[in-house]
Amino acid sequence: MNNWPNLSLERTSDYRSCFGCGQDNPIGLKLVFKWDGKTARAEITPGEVFQGWPGLLHGGIIACILDEAMGYAALFDAGRCVTAKMEIQLKRPTNVGKRLLITSSIQRKSRKLVKTVASITLEDGTPVAEGTGTHFIVDVVESNVVKE
Repeated sequence: MNNWPNLSLERTSDYRSCFGCGQDNPIGLKLVFKWDGKTARAEITPGEVFQGWPGLLHGGIIACILDEAMGYAALFDAGRCVTAKMEIQLKRPTNVGKRLLITSSIQRKSRKLVKTVASITLEDGTPVAEGTGTHFIVDVVESNVVKE
């Protein structure tokens, strides 16, 4: 028996309210990912509203960025997915106001699951965090290029 809520992953105007990538979400991260066929990339300079300890980026925000990155790699490569499992490693505390570079790619893909990896680094390449994820494929899209 499926206990999942009624799930629609259509890219409607409501999707623009996503906390991670929604461009209309006034409190969101507004991440924009680009896909080169192998790697999803984005960058962000998080402000003070995303801090935990004074001046430091909140670990939950770091986890959200990694989840969004891995979700986009899965979306670009396989279609519409939901995160089934995620593991992160925080490598170092990071100050707010620092430009972060985000990358994610596919490790493995089966008929129903996509395994992803992601990383966040400072501009000089210093690791901030890494993550791995497993994503359940909900709907394969005809074109794996997301149109905005």
